[in-house]
Amino acid sequence: MPHSSHRRLECRRVEQHRIGKMQNYLWVAIGGALGSVARFWCSGAVARHIGETFPWGTLLINVLGSFVIGFFATATGTEGRWLVSPTLRQFFMIGVCGGYTTFSSFSLQTLNLAGEGEWLKASGNILGSVALCLLGVWLGHLLAESLNR
Repeated sequence: MPHSSHRRLECRRVEQHRIGKMQNYLWVAIGGALGSVARFWCSGAVARHIGETFPWGTLLINVLGSFVIGFFATATGTEGRWLVSPTLRQFFMIGVCGGYTTFSSFSLQTLNLAGEGEWLKASGNILGSVALCLLGVWLGHLLAESLNR
């Protein structure tokens, strides 16, 4: 194969790889949009039916999202019942579940750590996530409050 033909073939492979990666980003973005819209609808529906004195919608979304990502990850994993493409797994787990709730990813990662016998890491993830997220929301609140003055 002449050098220029080899070079063109290599450039074509690189371009196809780049296009494939961009398509993955697009699928994750579409999944994220769908998950976000579902979260918005579900949260509103729960608030209309139960009220807003406690974040029942958020709690329901987080628990349901955790259940769904746990089910899907196991059902479509290497030893799962259904074989799906990596792109579909990314679309659903990162996109849809991530858009619906990031708590689902946290829960799956913690379950995986516990399943691997990494109890200290799993506990650290739980305590660290809750404490640091509460700290983050408090600091964001303080910053916004200072800007509101």
